Amino acid sequence: MGGVGKNPALVWVVNLSAILLVVLWTIPTFGILVSSFRDRDAISTSGWWTALSASEQSLVARAAAPDDAEQRGGQWVIEGNVFGDAEGSLNAWGVRAQEPTAFTPGETTELRSGGVMQVEADGAYSITYAEEPEGRRGDRIFYTSAVPPSFSTENYDRVMTSEGVAQSFLNSLTVSIPATVIPILIAAYAAYALAWMQFPGRPLLIAAVVGLLVVPLQMSLIPLLEIYNGVGQIFGVPAKTYAGIWLAHTGFGLPLAIYLLRNYMVGLPREVIESAKVDGASDFEIFMKIILPLSFPALASFAIFQFLWTWNDLLVAKVFLTSSDNQMVLTGRLVELLGSRGGDWEILTTSAFITIIIPLIVFFSMQRYLVRGLLAGSVKGG
Repeated sequence: MGGVGKNPALVWVVNLSAILLVVLWTIPTFGILVSSFRDRDAISTSGWWTALSASEQSLVARAAAPDDAEQRGGQWVIEGNVFGDAEGSLNAWGVRAQEPTAFTPGETTELRSGGVMQVEADGAYSITYAEEPEGRRGDRIFYTSAVPPSFSTENYDRVMTSEGVAQSFLNSLTVSIPATVIPILIAAYAAYALAWMQFPGRPLLIAAVVGLLVVPLQMSLIPLLEIYNGVGQIFGVPAKTYAGIWLAHTGFGLPLAIYLLRNYMVGLPREVIESAKVDGASDFEIFMKIILPLSFPALASFAIFQFLWTWNDLLVAKVFLTSSDNQMVLTGRLVELLGSRGGDWEILTTSAFITIIIPLIVFFSMQRYLVRGLLAGSVKGG
């Protein structure tokens, strides 16, 4: 770091790289946020970067029914406006879904029902028949019109009330909070013991913790599930429960947590701990009154990593939880919506932003602890 600070070229490279990463991370997130407040037609016809300008959309209206035709000078006429009581202007129109822009405003075309249709730029249409028309439904009029930008929370209301996202949001919190707290509690005690307590086999335990860091999660998932099911049958615990995924996340998170916290605690001032022992403090009192307050940045750093990992996890949740509404987490719900609502981008973008909103809040509210925790080891090492 000292060499970087003394070299202006490296400083520029570091700063530009940081700016590039921020831009690459921010742009898609902001795009998802903007799209989540737009309706389906606006998303399908224009990009989110044009959200503040009017977008040209293909719309459809239905003319009045033939029963509403009025006789004028020997002809039967139907009149109305595609915009209804509102005001607007159209750029093109058509009578077939395959050709929504076949005609310009003011042009006429003959309908299959025998009438002649004309649509003006202000949306006013007229259909003229030589004889009294029959039927109960009016003809469809396809048109393109510039629609002003509009934003609403309708997408959020929809996904939270009818798509199961609200229940999955609670399920993710039910998984993530205990799966973050439990390994921190265990790892803090274990890290203190490995750092400051003398007992036989301590080097072997430290080596075992380091060795567990390289165990692939994918290889251990199924054996761990079988062990959990076997133990669960003995105690009458069902196979797919929240307790299973809490224990799984705890097991997968403990090696890294113990390794990081032990390396941090072993660098704390030895004089402070020895003075406390001379004054008669027990290991538990030293841990609670000295180690924990001094280790808060490291604890916060691991808490952030563990929470983000468990919140964004899909694989472990697929193995240890069912796909029912009462247990499906947000990442699983997003996958399900991607299959069932693949064309409804307003649903997908809104659900995606709900999925990332908690990680964003956690990261921005605790980033100072994250930085302090990451830099604490280097500062003490100097």
